[in-house]
Amino acid sequence: MIDDPSEAWITGQLALTLLAVDPGGLGGLHLRSRAGPVRDAFLADLPDPLRRARRIAPTITDIQLFGGIDIAATLAASRVVTSRGLLADPAPLILTMAERCPANLAARLAQTLDAGRGHALILLDEGAEPDERAPDTLTERLAFSLCLDGLRATDLADIALDATDIEDARRRLSSIAIPDAAMTGLVIAAVRFGIDSLRAPLLALRAARAHAALAGRDTIGEDDLQIAAQLVYAHRATCLPQDADDRPEDQPEPDDTPQDKSSDDSALDLPPDMLIDAVKALLPPEILHALSRPVTGTKGKGSGGAGQKRRGNRRGRPLPSRPGKPDGSNRIDIIATLRAAAPWQPLRRKAQPDASGLLIRPSDIHIRRFQDLSDRLIIFAVDASGSAAMARLAEAKGAVELMLAEAYARRDHVALIAFRGEDAQIVLPPTRSLVQTKRQLAGLPGGGGTPLAAGLKATAELARQALGQGLSPAVALMTDGRANVPLPGRTGRAAAAEDAQAMARVLRGMNLPGAVVDTSVRPQRDLRHLAGLLGADYVPLPRADAHGLSRAITGALGG
Repeated sequence: MIDDPSEAWITGQLALTLLAVDPGGLGGLHLRSRAGPVRDAFLADLPDPLRRARRIAPTITDIQLFGGIDIAATLAASRVVTSRGLLADPAPLILTMAERCPANLAARLAQTLDAGRGHALILLDEGAEPDERAPDTLTERLAFSLCLDGLRATDLADIALDATDIEDARRRLSSIAIPDAAMTGLVIAAVRFGIDSLRAPLLALRAARAHAALAGRDTIGEDDLQIAAQLVYAHRATCLPQDADDRPEDQPEPDDTPQDKSSDDSALDLPPDMLIDAVKALLPPEILHALSRPVTGTKGKGSGGAGQKRRGNRRGRPLPSRPGKPDGSNRIDIIATLRAAAPWQPLRRKAQPDASGLLIRPSDIHIRRFQDLSDRLIIFAVDASGSAAMARLAEAKGAVELMLAEAYARRDHVALIAFRGEDAQIVLPPTRSLVQTKRQLAGLPGGGGTPLAAGLKATAELARQALGQGLSPAVALMTDGRANVPLPGRTGRAAAAEDAQAMARVLRGMNLPGAVVDTSVRPQRDLRHLAGLLGADYVPLPRADAHGLSRAITGALGG
């Protein structure tokens, strides 16, 4: 188990060194760390074979990667002009913001690594949350993974190696002998740690071979296998071996008879648990703790692959075309391009009398555009407190059902938050199902105090989640404005009003469309002020029915 932060740094330095020895065979490194001095120092010490790495971003285009016909240059030169992509020659690449890598780019880079032409990839993963990380499609193909969180500048150290050591190891790599027992031991260790990918033992074997070459040996030895297993298996482990001798039934017991190694340089006698103990020694404390906990349920199956959730929709209405440069990810508007080139034909014809056909310049090219219309989520935050709760809730239920009836045509989802007593709860998660809505609304309770601040806080949290899922949230707040329950830790009506105003400013900072529906008998000045803090329309409807609420909210939200 790693206790000393400097050990993680030294482990990363060793991984980089092995990657420099065999970049094409080891695939690369997944570096999970926020941008800062420690990461900069780590990347500044790249070995010479990795220093020529080209940086790419998640927005890189296919033409930049693979090359192809350069349309703008072709039109300017009146002949076919092709460009070479970054992947034309084997070279290391550094993908910045790897946690934002789209699925199509991940697939293309994975195919490049699988081609075995000598490319290597270093992923710079700046994800802040556990589920915000580089695609599994790529990380599975990279031998090493390193996290620099918690390291300080005082923890940094260097491995005493120079460029000549790495060059000598690269020349020696292909001649390293691989004992039969090496692959067998690595596969058994992978199985016992719950690693189900066959790439892991292959990558570990390549790491062991690179380490043997770096150490000046002619054959892979026990030390090489231990270090390779540590570097490749520690971050892939999904379970801890339950027993020291829980080997497959068809695997024979290790033979304790001494072997004559003088007659066979490739003979290797591996102790049964040597690799297991080596990997355990490098497991980070949090991973070791997580793997040690008993499994309490069945793990659900994911959708597979590395595809991330799509943010927004591919549907949209056409927008006017704009001049632009084709990059493989957009489409040329032929009509607009011809329309832009037509007025210049007489002048261009005089300048190029021998040219035939239309004379089109790069400045004539227009790119098609579409407005990406993401689904709208209307969040109803309903005051379910006090004596008039039942009437307000009945109106809210009717308004939600009426708006849902038109949801498919208007692309709307709805959600309902009820606040009463001491807190707020999401009664109806975002949905477009009318059946589910009626079922959830049927037993909605009412009565108690008015925790307006809690209702606004729950609304902000739900809106933030919706934005992360590609929805466009809008808020419809229905209350009489008499906040009397503050957030936990405070007491009094004054604190309740202050908390409500503070949460209104938080929602205002999210720049969401909204409407504040005043359901009190007489319009409340405080609610008008609250609507101003929210940046929402103020709609006084003391005696509105469900149809009136639906029309007012739809009008206020621009629907």
